[in-house]
Amino acid sequence: MERLGEKEKLELIVKTLDNRKAEDIQAIRIADLTILADYFVIANGTSNTHVRALADEVEFQLSQRGTEPDRREADTGNTWIVLDYGDIIVHLFYRETRDFYKLEGLWADGEQMDINSITSAGSGTGD
Repeated sequence: MERLGEKEKLELIVKTLDNRKAEDIQAIRIADLTILADYFVIANGTSNTHVRALADEVEFQLSQRGTEPDRREADTGNTWIVLDYGDIIVHLFYRETRDFYKLEGLWADGEQMDINSITSAGSGTGD
């Protein structure tokens, strides 16, 4: 099975989150700012169960394409989950937890990626 390239992986993550009704999906290119990863994908769910379901679905979809996370970290209440794919780190939060951590602010110098062409909001089929 051919491994996903970085852009394919990013697109699949964003599409999966969008299909599962994640809120406020953002992709930030941080490659020029840190050695942690090339991209952060940040989104939130509407409940702790939704956050866990988002993470599980991202893992499932990438696993189907031969890509497993290097690490998965979560707090005990599933108010945040981090999936580390090496070049892309996915941060999933419960809404209030995302507001508390404000990752977008910490990485404001990163390049905000235009993901509208990938999401249903960008295709005109969203709510």
